[in-house]
Amino acid sequence: MAKFQMGVTLNTDANITARVADGTGAANQLDKADNGKFVKLVGDSQYGLCAVGNEIEGILAVANDIAPADGFNLGSVTLADDSVRVAVTLDGLQATPGTGTIAVGDYVVCGTVVARGTALSGNPKVCKATAAATGIVYKWRLVAILNGGNGAVGNTGIIQAVC
Repeated sequence: MAKFQMGVTLNTDANITARVADGTGAANQLDKADNGKFVKLVGDSQYGLCAVGNEIEGILAVANDIAPADGFNLGSVTLADDSVRVAVTLDGLQATPGTGTIAVGDYVVCGTVVARGTALSGNPKVCKATAAATGIVYKWRLVAILNGGNGAVGNTGIIQAVC
């Protein structure tokens, strides 16, 4: 008998328009290649890419690299919302990405990242948060491990925001 597992859900009501860049200037703008990556608030009306270990505030849904506004590309960011679930690749522990396991129910933070301007070759990566759950402001947790995985590095999972 087939096993039920939670899958990806997107809630476009959770999307906002924002500046999308890691800083100012053309070299720091996020573009279409960055879609699907984890982001955090980095400035006035501006979201930039998360680094390893950062809390996940949202996901870059769409970056517009054609018509910048006041020196910034604009984009659509899906914010943490308990109706949003995202497919991810498990990446071990926050303190030691690439090693360790994650269990269903564990809180997660951004794992190993792909450089700005380079498209994801798979799902974005997450690590088990080693900080106490009470210390995390933007909470996401693992709700499913897919394909019979055991939570090891490289397994595919589903995370959901806890709001």
